Parts: sequence; structure tokens; C-alpha cells
Amino acid sequence: MSSQHAQALAPYRAILEQVELELEHAGRGEVDELAGIASRWEQLLAALPLKPPEPARALLEQARLMHERTRIELMRLREAVLAEHLTATRAKRAAAGYGGESVRPPRLDRSA
Repeated sequence: MSSQHAQALAPYRAILEQVELELEHAGRGEVDELAGIASRWEQLLAALPLKPPEPARALLEQARLMHERTRIELMRLREAVLAEHLTATRAKRAAAGYGGESVRPPRLDRSA
């Protein structure tokens, strides 16, 4: 591969590296790290020409597939957080019930 060819593909390899890093963080549930690297996208996109060279197609396709996997990982993470929240809410209600506390706030009689 010529130096010029490698240089033309460098921005596309950087995108692939970014997507790989995002997938790693998403897979480990590292939301703060994901947020920290999200701003790099503007820099990466600004380095791209309007039309990618033909050899970049494979890199872009690989990045697209990995991005889809990241989206799926984030959906799984979201579902796990929601399930955990639901479990905690149920446990709190059960504990309140055993403690003699009202699970629901009393209703006000507005007719008085």
C-alpha cells in the first residue's frame, strides 16, 4: 500500500477505531466514558472528503456494522437499568408495606 493510499484511508481508520472504542465502552456499561469520547465525532467527520475513496468502502461498512452492535449494547444497557430501577421500586414498596407505611399517599377529600 502506497503512502498516499494509506494517508487517504487514515480518516476512515480513525472512524473505525472510534467505533471500536465506543463498542468496548458500551459492552462494559461505561456510559461516562462514552459521553467523554462522543465529542470526537465532529473532528473525525470534519477530516473526511465529500466523497470517500473506493477503498474506504470496506472500512465504512465495518464501522457501520460495529456502530449497530454498539446501538444494541446500549439498548441492552438501558433495559438492564430500567429493570434494576423497577426491582428497586418494588422492593421499596414492599419494605414500606411491612413497615406499616402507606404505599400510596392518602387522598384528600376535596368535598369537605
